[in-house]
Amino acid sequence: MSTYAYFLMVATFLNALMAGFLFAFSAVVMPGIRQLSDRDFLRSFQAIDRVIQSGQPLFMIMWLGSSIALIVAAALALLDPGVQSRLIISTAALASVFLVQLPTMTVNIPLNNEVQSLDCDSLDEDAASQARLSFESQWNRWNQVRTVVSVAILAALLLLLWRL
Repeated sequence: MSTYAYFLMVATFLNALMAGFLFAFSAVVMPGIRQLSDRDFLRSFQAIDRVIQSGQPLFMIMWLGSSIALIVAAALALLDPGVQSRLIISTAALASVFLVQLPTMTVNIPLNNEVQSLDCDSLDEDAASQARLSFESQWNRWNQVRTVVSVAILAALLLLLWRL
């Protein structure tokens, strides 16, 4: 097996986990907690986010590894004139960086941090409602972008694996 094929397989596996994780948030987690009161919604998101941001090694391997393995595979493809579909894997790598990782760092994590900074017990109903309003729709919108892009990346990687 070539080094390119190895990194393509690793990138595909990690991106499948990433797409599934983001899809689970879009399809189950956020719709589930959407049904809660404003204060309970914020508390629930705080609890979920604390688990994610606690530096779990497996989560970090999946999250960062999905892009790193994809970038390495794209670089190997670009350096090897024998590799077909260099444009597909390069586009997938760019999409991973600019449409999944960058929005995560510039939109979703700052929104997460805003929610984490709240003392839900001291918020009155209006403050809890306002905090939720300033968070929920923007966070969901960008998570949907990340989800769709991650699924598209996975489809592209599966196509490339099929062509090996």
